[in-house]
Amino acid sequence: MTVATVSGPSFLSLQVRDLAVSADFYESRLGLVRAPQSPPGAVVFTTSPIPFAVRNPAPGTDLDSGQPGLGVALWLECNNAVALHETLVAAEVTILTDPFDGPFGKTFVLQDPDGYAVTVHSS
Repeated sequence: MTVATVSGPSFLSLQVRDLAVSADFYESRLGLVRAPQSPPGAVVFTTSPIPFAVRNPAPGTDLDSGQPGLGVALWLECNNAVALHETLVAAEVTILTDPFDGPFGKTFVLQDPDGYAVTVHSS
């Protein structure tokens, strides 16, 4: 009998209220690049090493029932977290935690259009 093992995450997505607004936020504010193809109801980005997407909510998902993503931590790596932070502040993006020196380098936390807390860090 073959033993099944899990090697780790292979794809991450956030369920969002307005796909166009969220896709634009991650593209225009964070600089993510859209993949050439995405399934219906989703926008996939060419992130590495794990693909990331925003998508319409699955049937039965009520994004207004509480804080989206409560208990889940989404971290994105950036080549210059301080510069991105300054750009986002100028664009009036909500910053939940100002830059600090963390275990993965300079780190800050932003809030996306759906209220997800997204941690950005420089390695």
